[in-house]
Amino acid sequence: MFTIEHDFDATVVTLVDEGNAPLKEDIVINAFDDCVTVEQWDARLNEVRTLTFSLSQLRDLQAALDLPEGIYQLRPGKVD
Repeated sequence: MFTIEHDFDATVVTLVDEGNAPLKEDIVINAFDDCVTVEQWDARLNEVRTLTFSLSQLRDLQAALDLPEGIYQLRPGKVD
């Protein structure tokens, strides 16, 4: 299950783990104009852990999900 909310400065997507236990904590994705953050509660550290992706890194991740093992470099005008 997931939710989508449009805040003042970001689009927020929350991914909720469903199914058989043990379940993972919710993942919150904040899409800003210049970056995307991914947050998840870490019960071991009792804090929210945050990763920040540049838009370039996010583009590379999107491409990587559809490619086989290897080393790649995306070039302008070459992405489908």
